[in-house]
Amino acid sequence: MGVGRKKQGEGTNLSELELIARIGRAAATLNRVVRLGIGDDCAALRVPAGQEMLVTTDFSLEGVHFRRDWHTPESAGHRCLARGLSDVAAMGGRPVAAFLSLALPAGYALPWVDGFMAGMRSLAELHGVQLAGGDTAEAPGSEILADIVVIGAVARGKALRRATARGGDLIYVTGRLGGAALELERLAAGERCPRKAGLPGEHPQTFPEPRVAVGRALVWRGIATSCMDLSDGISSDLKRICEASGVGAEVREERLPLSVGATLEQALHGGEDYELLFTARAETRVPRKIGGVPVCCIGRIVGAETHVNLIRIDGRREVLEPGGWEHFRG
Repeated sequence: MGVGRKKQGEGTNLSELELIARIGRAAATLNRVVRLGIGDDCAALRVPAGQEMLVTTDFSLEGVHFRRDWHTPESAGHRCLARGLSDVAAMGGRPVAAFLSLALPAGYALPWVDGFMAGMRSLAELHGVQLAGGDTAEAPGSEILADIVVIGAVARGKALRRATARGGDLIYVTGRLGGAALELERLAAGERCPRKAGLPGEHPQTFPEPRVAVGRALVWRGIATSCMDLSDGISSDLKRICEASGVGAEVREERLPLSVGATLEQALHGGEDYELLFTARAETRVPRKIGGVPVCCIGRIVGAETHVNLIRIDGRREVLEPGGWEHFRG
């Protein structure tokens, strides 16, 4: 989801080596998978026996994924890592290490960097993730550019995928939808961004909660036939599962679990909820909660055509066109 663009210059900066040392001090302690972290030319990771590694990378670009006049630095750091953790969660993995590349404009503000790292570290410690390396550079313009690489581990051959939904499967989502788009709307209207996550689900846009425990449970309980995270909205992300699996889908409007105050439009197209969207066989018993997170059946997989239909409350059927965020869309 795009958030517009804001240019803002700030002062009080360190040299590159001083900045790297400062980021290294902000990193969490080594875990059992990370044998060597920040300080050498490469990190060294151990692959746990019987597991394989998951690797994901995500940009966080000022003016696209966050704005310094809307998001606190703690929120920007949290969101940067959360996007990668959510990808690992969607494949049922356990995140173990992260690598951050950070490009800062000349004259950047050191307190902003400290806040960014504090937000990232808080979320990393919650999930046992080690910041094991990365890079720093001077940005070519006035905007901050961050790239996060997250490494995860999953039992060999058990990673959840988009391409494995089957006809007759039921479609499920975790949590509630539309809250991130609603909170973004409030930020645009001048509401102040918090510096801490607050209560669970309180700030889905500024402090999203990656569903790591849910994803892992879907694997070890053998529940899901396919899975992905909801980064761009139901309309776009369910379409991706359908295209990858060669199937179609029906979603029932009355079953969509909307966040308090959110509209149907925000739930379908808003994006950045970072909930999990998964399918399961009709005969599989899917709990109403997994790891304390509500799980709701919203429809089913049908046919061999890859379109998605929305079944309205009054029974009307209409094609649900992808309406979520997409880079390079004119």
